[in-house]
Amino acid sequence: MPDHLLNLHGDVLAAMRRGPKNFARLAFALSESEEPSDVQENLFLDRLASSDTDLKALWLRALTAWDFAETAAWSATQPRTDERRTEMYAKLGFSSALGKALDDAAPVDKGPRQVVISTKSQGWYSKDTAAVRPFYWTAYESLLRRKGWSEAAVASLDEASHGVVERLSDPSRPEAFGARGLVVGYVQSGKTANFTGVIAKAMDAGYRLVIVLGGTLNLLRSQTQRRLDMELIGRENILRGADPNDLDAVVGVDYQDDEDWPHKFVSHVQRPSALGAFDIERLTTRDNDYRGLMQGIRALDIEKVDRTLPLYDPANLHHAAARVMVIKKNKSVLTNLVKDLKKIGPILGEIPALIIDDESDQASVNTISPKKWEQGRVTRTAINGLITELLGLLPRAQYVGYTATPFANVFVDPDDSQDIFPRDFLISLPRPSGYMGVQDFHDMDSDLPLEERPLAESQERAHVRGIFQTDDRLMEAIDAFVLAGAVKLYRIANGVPEGKFRHHTMLVHESVKMADHAELALRLNSMWHSSYSSSQAHIRLAKLYSDDFQQVCAAQSDGSVAPSSYEELRPFISRARQLISSGGNPVIIVNGDTEKDYEQADLDFDRTPHVWKILVGGTKLSRGFTVEGLTITYYRRKTQQADTLMQMGRWFGFRDGYRDLVRLYIGREEPFGRDKTIDLYQAFEAICQDEESFRSQLAQYAEMIDGEPQLTPSQVLPLVSQHLALVKPSGRNKMYNSELVEIRSPGKPIEPAAYPMSTAGIRRNTERWKPLLHIFGADSTALTLPPDDSSPLTRTFQAKTALVSHDSLVSVLRQLEWEGDNHFAPHLNYLAQLDGTLAKVDDWLLVAPQTTAARRVEASILGSAPCSLVRRSRQLGKVSFGRISGLEHRKWAQGLIDNARDQPGINNGDSGLAVGPRTGIVLLYAVIEAANDAELTAAAPGGVVDPSRVIPAFTLLSPSSANDSTRRLLRYRAKRSGA
Repeated sequence: MPDHLLNLHGDVLAAMRRGPKNFARLAFALSESEEPSDVQENLFLDRLASSDTDLKALWLRALTAWDFAETAAWSATQPRTDERRTEMYAKLGFSSALGKALDDAAPVDKGPRQVVISTKSQGWYSKDTAAVRPFYWTAYESLLRRKGWSEAAVASLDEASHGVVERLSDPSRPEAFGARGLVVGYVQSGKTANFTGVIAKAMDAGYRLVIVLGGTLNLLRSQTQRRLDMELIGRENILRGADPNDLDAVVGVDYQDDEDWPHKFVSHVQRPSALGAFDIERLTTRDNDYRGLMQGIRALDIEKVDRTLPLYDPANLHHAAARVMVIKKNKSVLTNLVKDLKKIGPILGEIPALIIDDESDQASVNTISPKKWEQGRVTRTAINGLITELLGLLPRAQYVGYTATPFANVFVDPDDSQDIFPRDFLISLPRPSGYMGVQDFHDMDSDLPLEERPLAESQERAHVRGIFQTDDRLMEAIDAFVLAGAVKLYRIANGVPEGKFRHHTMLVHESVKMADHAELALRLNSMWHSSYSSSQAHIRLAKLYSDDFQQVCAAQSDGSVAPSSYEELRPFISRARQLISSGGNPVIIVNGDTEKDYEQADLDFDRTPHVWKILVGGTKLSRGFTVEGLTITYYRRKTQQADTLMQMGRWFGFRDGYRDLVRLYIGREEPFGRDKTIDLYQAFEAICQDEESFRSQLAQYAEMIDGEPQLTPSQVLPLVSQHLALVKPSGRNKMYNSELVEIRSPGKPIEPAAYPMSTAGIRRNTERWKPLLHIFGADSTALTLPPDDSSPLTRTFQAKTALVSHDSLVSVLRQLEWEGDNHFAPHLNYLAQLDGTLAKVDDWLLVAPQTTAARRVEASILGSAPCSLVRRSRQLGKVSFGRISGLEHRKWAQGLIDNARDQPGINNGDSGLAVGPRTGIVLLYAVIEAANDAELTAAAPGGVVDPSRVIPAFTLLSPSSANDSTRRLLRYRAKRSGA
């Protein structure tokens, strides 16, 4: 029996493509009945109250799409807000009661939104434009819903992919233009889904050549090819119109051995061209990377309906088939492609092309320093050079990079027009719902000791297990892997679909050396076969379950069932062990020098029905490779690059149905270089801060003013932070074009040393200090340094002191000149923020230490009272001085600041000086560059020193109010070659 109300509501909502309108009026217009009862609110409310799933799903989809619409001509309110909903209900003509019922059925998703820094949108791609030809996007959207995506997730992807496409050039635009953009996601957070949506919408809009740079390994490239074939290109395009049931016709199809073929591959029912859309021609397959245009040069001689018009003319564009290739970032592959394109000729200038660069910070960035360029001309690495050549051959090509670690990309020279700096847009994707990222393994805002944090609220207590030198906990990690697998089997037995836990894996990552991997695999195999052969194994597993898993599952299972005791779980232990040791070996080594080393059946998560294994590897497990079903990670690999460290966080991702089982065994205080250690867990916390700092900075500049963007990416030059001194944002070869712009150093002395060498520069600096030279007229004070570890004696020195305001000191410091690179500027940027922006500093105590009376040489500077001159020397062969402040002077100053922090208001010994928590100290010296005391005396004839000979040099110690070590960081940005 037809559901008239559901059909009518479907028709009405379909007519509201451009936004909500009065529901009753549209319903009367569309209904076949003269007075349809289906528009009555009471009937609508009754159906909603009766949990009508079909009707709710219909309205959930419509309301969510309107909620998420970033650009809506019908609305003046912000997306995903209660105000937007109120406006929607008013336009629909709904009562408050009906609005409340719909809110209950479809709550407003107020999660994070994407952040966009962009040039002004060209306005060619609107929601109406997208709705004219939505063939591939509609198919992709439907597939995502069938896969179980929520309406909010689909709407979020719709908006995010729309936001990318609208910033590309109009494919039918007569003038050739190539946009350059960067999309920043999270590690293993669904970036492929985003660029698949972008490709679908871009092809629907008219892009006819799509090149996906799919990683540096065949394994990664084929994964991306399969994903696009399965979710976007579809059966009919893969078979080129052949009947999938005709065995002779489908011989040789690349997915004949794939258990998901053909039922899980999207179907368009017929060849798209027969449905009034356009076909897709694959120029690569799952097993075959690009080797040359298989059909010859004519493969890109795209057909035209009207040969008198260019391909980009709409008369031709929307009838032409699209070409798609997924290629490896490899020199020979890209060289073949560039060579073939050069043979094609003028048609290249007519093809709207889209280049998607997955993991765009890997291999794509030029890592040759300008110091090595030949005759000053840009010298590029092979992959970067071929990408820029490819962009040059395709003047209508749009380049969109995708990465979770964008630092190398934003260090690209913005003024290099041929390179891949995201000059036109930079988009930060929102953190997806259900995603476990670095924040989900840290309690970032908790001040409580770990043991006092509630288990239900503490991510660290739930998921993190530290590895210390005294106990490597490897056996415990293996036991955790077995227990987690058994709990998954228990959940399957209690109604969870088996497909949810198709793969169950453990990752062990300690080293990049292949010999270490072999040794570790041998050890793991030995432990496996020797540790589960007696009843002791059950005793050990029972204890770990009751002490760990049982408690965490109870606190954080989020509704998933879990055994109430080990005895209830015990029947599933044996099956878990069988699955893990199938084939006789529980361990897979993932490494190698050649591509063939990665062509292991057990490593192919797409083709293998069940992978329940322990994976041992290094670098190859660190980038792009998704370890499906990863539940237990044992991690001790050390690195000094934040982006590399983040990419090695393979434990990040979606853990639907087993989030409570995830465990991270991670190194704490690992040996790192000479006399150094690194806490890997704290390192990940630091790069989490780096990441959030980068994203929050983008958000700051993303706000529109009067509908216009504040800044473009090339204007804003995003700042990249470094919160941990040992871990730089990226590799040295990716940072040659970066410059340090800020050093926040609370609690650490600041002592610049590269003072000008020319007499003119020295004189100018001295004159700039004149407003503060009154310090030398102060009375001399005896300052006392109490006994400490370096001396059992009390030491005293004479100094002149004066108090100056923060603004007065910063005003002088801003004017100073420096020799060579201005290494003080990053410190100055930090000091300037101590006006209350970062921390509040009221004033600074200027302290001018005097030399001992027997050796003292005094002189007046620019009419000042006599000051004590000090002798310093520059380092051999360098422009900077070896040191400025005396060790005892610095110790005294630091003690005074520490005293102000611990006992504010207490005087420092017998000096009579009281430094408050918001007062810093400046040790100021009148430096003469001299080799001996005789030269020092000769520099001040008649008690007056030439201002071109004396250097006012200083050391700053920030006050206790600014000495929060959590604020310690460095910031970098790209250097401009054209500046």
